[in-house]
Amino acid sequence: MTKSEELVQSASDWWSTGIIDIHPGKIAIRGYPIQELIGKVRFPEMIWLMLRGDLPTRAQSDLLEAALVPGVDHGPHAPSIAIARMSVTCGLQVNGAMASAINVLDDIHGGAGQQCMELYREIDKQAGEAGELVEAAGIVIRRHQDAGEKIVPGFGHRFHPVDPRTAPLFKLVAKAVASGVVSGRYAAIGQAVETALGAIKNRHIPMNIDGITAVIFSELGFEPELGRGIFILSRSVGILAHAWEQKQQGGRIKGPMPKEIPYTYTGHAQRAVPERDGAADS
Repeated sequence: MTKSEELVQSASDWWSTGIIDIHPGKIAIRGYPIQELIGKVRFPEMIWLMLRGDLPTRAQSDLLEAALVPGVDHGPHAPSIAIARMSVTCGLQVNGAMASAINVLDDIHGGAGQQCMELYREIDKQAGEAGELVEAAGIVIRRHQDAGEKIVPGFGHRFHPVDPRTAPLFKLVAKAVASGVVSGRYAAIGQAVETALGAIKNRHIPMNIDGITAVIFSELGFEPELGRGIFILSRSVGILAHAWEQKQQGGRIKGPMPKEIPYTYTGHAQRAVPERDGAADS
């Protein structure tokens, strides 16, 4: 290989990917020609193909799609949605509003699903092959509490006494378990967390949307970090819808609350600036 050929090869290897192969007149994703995917593969299946390298079964993609549907929106009081709307009133186009909103979907707002998946894995490891799941869940929850963590991700909700999105998804998981689509291991772990948490807190703290989607993504074999990414794909739909709605409604420089509602000031009462040596004469 000549020096020139080596240079070209080095440049070609700079970004290597097993995801997509593009040449003039040719596009293949994970080896599948794009023209054969169009009209045959649904969007959830395309997500799976991109992330996992092959196409899922129809039952797997149905369960993934079901988990994507309820995460799209939770109202303009959700910080990411509010930021999208405020961004539009500050002059950003839809892409800028979406980027601003997605950027806040981090550990506190948007990270509970990933954290719950990590918790489920920790409990799975604690229990081992034949361990008692409720006991293992209790040990892990207390371990996190001793470390100063007050909230168990995926359980309880500041707005819903019972999250209306959880039960329908759990029914679909049970159906998938019964038909052999998924093992049911993480569904059992999720239920064990709910039981153990209730015993620790002396009150029922139900699983929320993050807890049940963590069950589904775990059952389907996704890594926890991908679980967060998939949630963001879902929530992006709501962010886009709200940004577009706000663009149609108009409005200019809308803050987080109407100007008629004052914020709470906690600083000094109004006071005079003290005389200082060398100050310019007024």
